[in-house]
Amino acid sequence: MAFLTDLEFMKDFITGNRVPLVGAELNRQQVEQYLVEVLGYEKDAVEVDKKLEFTAAGEPWKTKLDLVVRAGETPVMVIKCAAGSLGSREKEAVSAARIAFDAPVPLAVVSDGNTALVFNTLTRKQVGEGLNAIPTPARAAEIAAAPAEPLAPKELDRARIVFRSYDSMNINR
Repeated sequence: MAFLTDLEFMKDFITGNRVPLVGAELNRQQVEQYLVEVLGYEKDAVEVDKKLEFTAAGEPWKTKLDLVVRAGETPVMVIKCAAGSLGSREKEAVSAARIAFDAPVPLAVVSDGNTALVFNTLTRKQVGEGLNAIPTPARAAEIAAAPAEPLAPKELDRARIVFRSYDSMNINR
């Protein structure tokens, strides 16, 4: 088992903070760089390690979301950065986008830094594949303009349980 003092560290592209080089961190750095340098997002439009706390099935849960991308003040995408099969992270990302704020975030994205799967959060359907399927800031602003309705309590509870189930299997959370 590696102790924190044995780990390598790198500088986070968005925050400039020192982060341990574990799990899918390199993948996240690639996604952060793509959002800013290729798509044109401002760094302050991308929130890194957004804290998420909720209760599911009577149990408290605390975690962090890899990335949340905003258009102005409105969250538009929750991005899960992963190594390995992106399809295996679909339900986790969609559930996260459904529960992270008072109303569902329109898009859930899973990326390994080289490709991406983009999902409509409400329909849970895949709407794009590849990094080029991630919307530009202009398109994100259009998406943000559509009002979002909160989930019904029963649906919210279900999404929390689904997310917690997947998130509990993550190593290096």
